[in-house]
Amino acid sequence: MATRVFRVGLLLVLQFTLACCWWTPEALALSEEQQLISQAWRIVNYSYVDESFNHQNWWFVRQKALKHPLKNREETYGQIQEMLASLDDPFTRLLKPDQYRSLQVNTSGELTGVGLQIALDEETGTVAVIAPIDGSPGQKAGLLPGDRILEIEGISTVGLTLDEAAARMRGPIGSTVTLTIRRAETQAVEEVPLVRELIALNPVNSKLQTTPDGRSVGYIRLSQFNANAATEIAQTVQEFEEQGADAYILDLRSNPGGLLQAGIEIARLWLDGGTIVYTVNRQGIVGSFEAIDEALTDDPLVVLVDRGTASASEILAGALQDNGRALLVGEKTFGKGLIQSLFDLADGSGLAVTVAKYETPNHRDIHKLGIIPDKEVALDPISRDRLATEFDRQYQAALDLLIDPKVVAGVH
Repeated sequence: MATRVFRVGLLLVLQFTLACCWWTPEALALSEEQQLISQAWRIVNYSYVDESFNHQNWWFVRQKALKHPLKNREETYGQIQEMLASLDDPFTRLLKPDQYRSLQVNTSGELTGVGLQIALDEETGTVAVIAPIDGSPGQKAGLLPGDRILEIEGISTVGLTLDEAAARMRGPIGSTVTLTIRRAETQAVEEVPLVRELIALNPVNSKLQTTPDGRSVGYIRLSQFNANAATEIAQTVQEFEEQGADAYILDLRSNPGGLLQAGIEIARLWLDGGTIVYTVNRQGIVGSFEAIDEALTDDPLVVLVDRGTASASEILAGALQDNGRALLVGEKTFGKGLIQSLFDLADGSGLAVTVAKYETPNHRDIHKLGIIPDKEVALDPISRDRLATEFDRQYQAALDLLIDPKVVAGVH
């Protein structure tokens, strides 16, 4: 009898011990810091484009992050950043509250800084210039797509995230930040001081020009895909149509992209029908965006592109090229074929997460490959005031195409 009681007691003890082992501290209520980590983990878990999470057990990544002692919010951010870094995707990143607000402003209004769109150079680990914003301190200083930012105020950019680099370049209006630049063309290293300004994000510049043969060509330069871009392009095209435009040149050079929806809406302004872009999520499910209304004009169109043409710019250029609506002139584009979505976190910070990749209407995956223009024309660096003039070789090549009757007959 005593033996039986002992066995029952031992069984109860074992059951209780197992229950205690199962009920780990993680199963208890999470602290506020742990909840933020868990929220970030869940967002990536449900939305990230790569269901292998860079060939790792994503649950174990969460467990490792939650076990770390967290004394304050900065340490929590550090754990989230370490967790995201394991994905080896520079476009999936944490945006601290001030960075998140700045990004939202950047796609809708104005910002204070030097006006450079940047990306991480995977080979060197430094920060690369995708394109300077028109009229910005970076553009005025002659920085060009492909230039590498080696240091910001003496601090190496190796190991910095995009947002950390951007934060170091922002600051009060009138203050100076010095960048150490390696030039893409010459590989020369130089220090470039830039005075921060309030940068108005007016994405459209345009003019109606007359060619030697008397044709009216509407030149439209689009510098960024922000919330106002589609409306401003539509207004410009309508005004040019009223003024009797015969053809158009859409300049997407040094346009780093922006809002995906803006790119889609602008494509619809030029297309009567057809697919604009395919999106492919991590399950391989293909979605698409289509042209749904009548185009504003069927006049011939040439699109100017270069190595600074990226992301939403490539979506637009690829849509117009694959649908036979436009010819592309210039240089091979940047090659960013990934789509990010923004997600709010509980404390006002946010996540930018790669949720899909895109393909052009002909199912071209251009990530890291870029789009090859129909007519390749190199361009020596020229000042902003010489764009769309006789000094602009790519622009002149576009005009020549529009004057050619054979080309005009096939571009519509």
